[in-house]
Amino acid sequence: MQQMPHEQLVAYQLALEVARWVRATRWPAGEAALKDQAKRAADSVVLNIAEAVGSQGGNRRKHFNYARGSAMETSAVLDLLDFRDGAARQQQLRRVVAMLAKLE
Repeated sequence: MQQMPHEQLVAYQLALEVARWVRATRWPAGEAALKDQAKRAADSVVLNIAEAVGSQGGNRRKHFNYARGSAMETSAVLDLLDFRDGAARQQQLRRVVAMLAKLE
């Protein structure tokens, strides 16, 4: 099966992995609001990368910029909590941010 153009980007693949991890991870009791924030931010990274690839000019840059901001927001949520493999996810997000900076 042929991939969509955005699915070929390593940044998209990493962002998707992080977003799925955020959804699957068991969060501490009392942190429902942070989990919701992290889910929305992580989902935004994935969705904005896909939208950027399908856009041109200023819209392309705008969506890559949104994706970068959401990746940083997701990382900030992980700063607030101590997950066993949170540092590995933050490293993935750092890679995503670096790659998106080059795509803008």
